[in-house]
Amino acid sequence: MLETNRLILRPWLDSDANDLYCYASSPDIGPAAGWPVHTSAENSLEIIRNVLSAPETYAVIPKNVGHAVGSVGLMIGAASHISLPDTEGEIGYWIGVPFWGQGMIPEAVDEILRHGFLDLGLQKIWCGYFDGNLKSKRVQEKCGFIYQYTKENVPCSMLDDMRTEHISCLTKGHWEKLQARR
Repeated sequence: MLETNRLILRPWLDSDANDLYCYASSPDIGPAAGWPVHTSAENSLEIIRNVLSAPETYAVIPKNVGHAVGSVGLMIGAASHISLPDTEGEIGYWIGVPFWGQGMIPEAVDEILRHGFLDLGLQKIWCGYFDGNLKSKRVQEKCGFIYQYTKENVPCSMLDDMRTEHISCLTKGHWEKLQARR
């Protein structure tokens, strides 16, 4: 479990299925990130068991709300979508629409960056967003990620389409410099 001023980040539990469905059933969430909307609490439970149970994947729980409203996680090395060495990871995140614009995902990402660099010893953390997902782009900018490259015609298999993906990266050295300024 990880903790920030406003958030608890903990592994997903089967008992989170109804909360996950509540937020992941919105058409504004999954498709922008490359996955389909959840269709039922049972579908969300299956996602918890088969996807969100992966190592270093956390439910985002605002302390003042008390239940899961989003997700943040690291895919390390070969578990990433972009074929990384074991000293690097890829971060992913989302949060339910009622919590947009409150700075919770940048706060969660900052904690995952700290955890990745200091606790897990990662040297680089990568992040991507699909064309048009300006909220995700903004999170990356706020957290210090630096644009690296754009990939076109990226297969988005869960939605059966092709996307343009923008990839950014944050090195441990650059992150340490940003921390020193805070």
